[in-house]
Amino acid sequence: MGTNISYSKIKIRDLDYLRLLSETYPTISEATTEIINLQAILDLPKGTEHFMSDVHGEFESFRHVLKNASGVIKNKINMIYGHNLTESEKKSLATLIYYPKEKLDILEINKREMNDWYKKTLFQLIEVCKEVSSKYTRSKVRKAFPREFAYILDELLHESENRVNKYEYYNRIIDTIVELDRADNFIIAISNLIQRFAVDKLHIIGDIYDRGPGADYIMDTLSKYHSFDIQWGNHDIIWMGAASGNTALIANVIRITARYNNLELLEDRYGISLLPLATFAMDTYECDNLSKFMPKDVEVTDKNRKRIEMIAKMHKAIFIIQMKLEAKIIYRHPEYRMDDRMILDMIDYEKGTVKIEGATYELNSKDFPTIDKDNPFILTENEKLVIKKLKKSFEGSLRLNNHVRTLYSKGSIYNVSNSNLLLHGCMPMNEDGSFMKFKLGKKIYEGRKGLDELDRLSRQAYFSIDPILKERGQDTMWYLWCGPASPLFGKKKMTTFERYFIEDKKTHYEEKNAYYSNRENEEWIDNILKEFDLDPKHSHLINGHVPVKVYKGESPIKANGKLIVIDGGFAKAYQSQTGIAGYTLIYNSHGLNLVSHEPFVSTEVAIRDEKDIVSTVDILESVRDRERVRETDIGAELERQIDDLTQLLNAYRKGFIKERPNKK
Repeated sequence: MGTNISYSKIKIRDLDYLRLLSETYPTISEATTEIINLQAILDLPKGTEHFMSDVHGEFESFRHVLKNASGVIKNKINMIYGHNLTESEKKSLATLIYYPKEKLDILEINKREMNDWYKKTLFQLIEVCKEVSSKYTRSKVRKAFPREFAYILDELLHESENRVNKYEYYNRIIDTIVELDRADNFIIAISNLIQRFAVDKLHIIGDIYDRGPGADYIMDTLSKYHSFDIQWGNHDIIWMGAASGNTALIANVIRITARYNNLELLEDRYGISLLPLATFAMDTYECDNLSKFMPKDVEVTDKNRKRIEMIAKMHKAIFIIQMKLEAKIIYRHPEYRMDDRMILDMIDYEKGTVKIEGATYELNSKDFPTIDKDNPFILTENEKLVIKKLKKSFEGSLRLNNHVRTLYSKGSIYNVSNSNLLLHGCMPMNEDGSFMKFKLGKKIYEGRKGLDELDRLSRQAYFSIDPILKERGQDTMWYLWCGPASPLFGKKKMTTFERYFIEDKKTHYEEKNAYYSNRENEEWIDNILKEFDLDPKHSHLINGHVPVKVYKGESPIKANGKLIVIDGGFAKAYQSQTGIAGYTLIYNSHGLNLVSHEPFVSTEVAIRDEKDIVSTVDILESVRDRERVRETDIGAELERQIDDLTQLLNAYRKGFIKERPNKK
């Protein structure tokens, strides 16, 4: 309970605040009621948080994991029904909860048996919904009800266990629902409620975009989700920067979507016209030496050959444009210390060689039709026209910009939540364990202050109307994509040019920041946690970004449990490295669990064959006494509200503020 305040010494601004608060709670009774309500909430079990990372456009897998709450719903069904239902019946019930509309559409039950099925199923769904909503206040549960069924759901979920005619009561309600032909809608509504209550808060630790084809669908899903936050990944930041109008990041986005054969996302679903680039590429580049630019994992046939070759030409054309645009950013910012990444001026165009870090390498292609060897960083007039049209298209895409605004409003470079530090990539470190210093403009930053400034500049890039400030922010976003001190990238350099044009694979190596070779060092992790005002004894650092090679025996748990890496390979491109198909970290009132998922076949198979993702749960930490809301960030905020209301109550009772009962 809050402490009393001395009104003889009260500051005017404090009294002004209490008067403002009194508009919401205009009587002693209302203030007292709210204090009692908030105190009761503090003693409830904490809500369940789910952490996921690096979903990389794998929409179907992502959606299914959300729908089954990483296996939580199936576990609840097992807990409630145990041996009272067969395994087949439990699978059917789970699938109905995940995909209610789709499952109802293919239900094969004759009309005579349908009413009995509805009664049995509704009873089962009510029991599951009771269980998953039991840790929340009645008020919070009510607010989640769809308006059409709010009264009925409130009655059924809070029905007394001791009611003698309980089954008659259920049957009368359900009979009425069936008679009014609303049973299917009711099943859909309560199934969605179960999904909603199974996950109280969702944290996405970066990289929603690239590789998989459905990043936009993931963003659509998140935009409607009840509670979530995002820690930006390096693959998110390039889309955000592209939408802000950064031409170098526009080129990067197009290059990567071409590489993974996902141009449909840009053209059909974001409405970005690639026709100017396609026309330019077809007119400019030859078909020879395009092997490095062919889309990944696509078999070339006689039927698709022309299309694939066109994508390869677009891929190469946009990469050369990218190199020229990036060179301008590097030139503008000598403080980035990235001159070695300009490269185009280190090529001997006649010999077909390039000098990298003092060594000379042979190029696998001499086809550079748009490069003036005397001025290699100058865009041709046609390249300028292409990038101008692309920029206009990116800035004008309403759907893309809606998604990017969600990334801004719900996202950040890092987040501190309930004693956990959430950060996609790393904290940039030196070999001696100190925080890496880096320069932005004329100032030098390190540690948390550096991350805060990077976050601020990323917002400036999109929202500023000052062209100079906007450009500075946009350049910072490009640095976040590939800069040596970027917490989202975490490597010394990005060797994109080398991987395209040099066969010698030793040039492809991208040296990771010292953070990665010291992730088992508890002292390092403790120092990072302290930098964010966290107690190392009770806190964790949660990362994504680097896939955990489970099949090689690597553990996602590092530094004696203080660091948890949850990139388990949602992206199909990484599953050969990880040996699994993603992780979910679950933090509930009982402790921390890490759930590893096997590959998801398809939504169609999940519905038709009732085939769920096979998930394995490892208990990382468990607590003897369940964690309560009072021990969370929300609890701390509620304590502050209780303190304010207690001061308001004292102000009423000591006559500093008078009651204003509502007139009815």
